[in-house]
Amino acid sequence: MTDSPTDTGKKGNFISSLPVSRREFIKRAIKAGISVAAAGSLAYLLYDEKGPSGETGSGGLVSFKDHSLHDAGAAMAVVRGRDRRETVRAAFERLGGAARFIRKGDVVMLKPNAAFATPANLSATTHPDLISEVISICRQAGAAEVRVTDNPINNPASCFTLTGIADAVQAAGGKLISPHETYFRPTTLKGGTLIVNWPVLFEPFAGVTKLIGITPVKDHHRSGASMTMKNWYGLLGGRRNIFHQDINTIIRELAMMVRPTLMILDGTTTMVTNGPTGGALSDLKQTDTMIVSTDQVAADSYGCSLLGRTVQELPFISMAEVSGAGTSDYRKLNPIIV
Repeated sequence: MTDSPTDTGKKGNFISSLPVSRREFIKRAIKAGISVAAAGSLAYLLYDEKGPSGETGSGGLVSFKDHSLHDAGAAMAVVRGRDRRETVRAAFERLGGAARFIRKGDVVMLKPNAAFATPANLSATTHPDLISEVISICRQAGAAEVRVTDNPINNPASCFTLTGIADAVQAAGGKLISPHETYFRPTTLKGGTLIVNWPVLFEPFAGVTKLIGITPVKDHHRSGASMTMKNWYGLLGGRRNIFHQDINTIIRELAMMVRPTLMILDGTTTMVTNGPTGGALSDLKQTDTMIVSTDQVAADSYGCSLLGRTVQELPFISMAEVSGAGTSDYRKLNPIIV
């Protein structure tokens, strides 16, 4: 997930500033021209052709696949406790078991927040214990494959390693997919004003049948909070930092674009100050809460209370609700709170 306004989303090669000969300069210019032409052709093909993880609607707009389960009904469970493995498993059990959402043969994608190359105890990223436990839950429910992906701010390999996510995925039998420039596809959100012909991480979602977002509750210096809907920021490529100038609108559009199967909002330790990066244990508060919900707007509505904030203080929640992404009144889901 992208949390920082300094993020560029660029993962290109470093070009040396050392002086070069005229002949070498010409050779590099020719190679660059060929690369640009090839990239342009690739972008054109990706935009015009229907991909396995998207749908082409009227006007050639490419949309993100709807992974929600309409037949499962709206549901939310809130479980108190300090052990993430125990609370997330208890939440699934309270909702009727993982089989309510994950079926035999499903290909499940987990979208964590792996934005920063920081250790798990700082709570700036999704905790590896939570990821490994959810992978196990999905596999036990019959999932054929469980994938994990994100487009971090810092170097992806460093982020997945230092957060502990890479080891957690491997140990639990999941498949970690790092972003690559060819995995993005120019996308336009119907009714959107910001996501217009913008590169979105599509390729890892080929064949995915269920989507689960997993993210911590954090303070955010621009949006006020970084929770489930903000987590989809990590699907964007390009110079996505420009969207921070209109942060509430981009969060609303992300919630319109992505329709997940489930959201897991981790409020075990909440970053209450200096978000989204934090950097010190003093930024954290022990709130011992795990939220699992089919409604991302409702999840954020409940989660903001862990930050000591109200729905009215976070405009993106009501904006997403008006756009049809969910309800800000989590009580309508008759949440099971234990």
